Amino acid sequence: MIRVRAGLSCKRLFSLGLPMVWGAMAITYKLACPLARENGLGARILTSAVFFAVGTGLILQVRHALTRELREIREVAGAAQRVLLRPVPARVDGLNLAAAQLSADRGAVIGGDLYEVIATEHGVRVVMGDVRGHGIAALGTAAAVLGSFREAVHDEAELGSVLRRLERALGRHLRERARGEHPSAGGEPDNPVAEEFVTVLLLEIRPDGEVRVLNCGHPWPYLLSGARAEPLAAVEPLPPLGPFPLPAELPAVSCGQLLPGDSLFLHTDGVEDARDARGRFFPLSAVLARAVAAGPVSPQSVLRAVLGALLRHTGGRRPSDDVAVLVLRNDRRTVPCPPGEPVGHRAHRLT
Repeated sequence: MIRVRAGLSCKRLFSLGLPMVWGAMAITYKLACPLARENGLGARILTSAVFFAVGTGLILQVRHALTRELREIREVAGAAQRVLLRPVPARVDGLNLAAAQLSADRGAVIGGDLYEVIATEHGVRVVMGDVRGHGIAALGTAAAVLGSFREAVHDEAELGSVLRRLERALGRHLRERARGEHPSAGGEPDNPVAEEFVTVLLLEIRPDGEVRVLNCGHPWPYLLSGARAEPLAAVEPLPPLGPFPLPAELPAVSCGQLLPGDSLFLHTDGVEDARDARGRFFPLSAVLARAVAAGPVSPQSVLRAVLGALLRHTGGRRPSDDVAVLVLRNDRRTVPCPPGEPVGHRAHRLT
């Protein structure tokens, strides 16, 4: 740590020292050189050339120092953002994955959208969420939710218990933020952060392929099966986390089995809310239908098709809201049956 600080101090001294040397040279020339005190045209031209060179050197040095510092800051910010929203692995427990995100804030890698895929003893568990707002301001809330999810999915056997852990983590984060923003209030604020909420989709794919979901105000995933692209479920979601407490009972919605070759497309509302120059929303369902009808479906091909169509729809402009997309394909060779269940009783499609 001492060596790192010493290195940074040396860099700062060097970046400040060179402009000081340039300035000292200019002052020395003006005071000590007899030619600088003459009034002839040639002397004035030479003096102007010297000061122009000194000024140019100062500008270039300051520009170089600022560029280097900006590059270092971006590297640190990028590393921090990659720790928060880790790249998903290519495969998790027989599932093929692909994901991408676009931040609405220029210069930010990620924003208020979050996702994670983790293999546990209870099955592969997935979270997709969207913090109110976007960009850098939403990173703290996204970090609180993701950190809680990464712990809870291994500890809790039921998906509802995982969701309660996320709710408690979000509540603690909002209270701490409120105390930081209003330290004079003291104690526990009655309304930690007004109008703050997070939409959350929790999804569990069990070893036998059964899909179970808890949805708090988030867009439902799409099932990509054969040449079909349709919403996974039509159940009314729970309210987003934050404004209202969760109900006493949290039964997960069972959506049947994800068969080998079938895929799930998860997204945040920034995808469907993207508009073109005429104000029309992005036709996600039609784009997905074309993607699955075009040929062999893979998470990577679906991702390319959707993001390419999205950028064409917006005319290449940055989206007005953060965008996150996650595609999971079941590449397991077979779907095992529960003990004692005949093969013929297996669910054939997600419902």
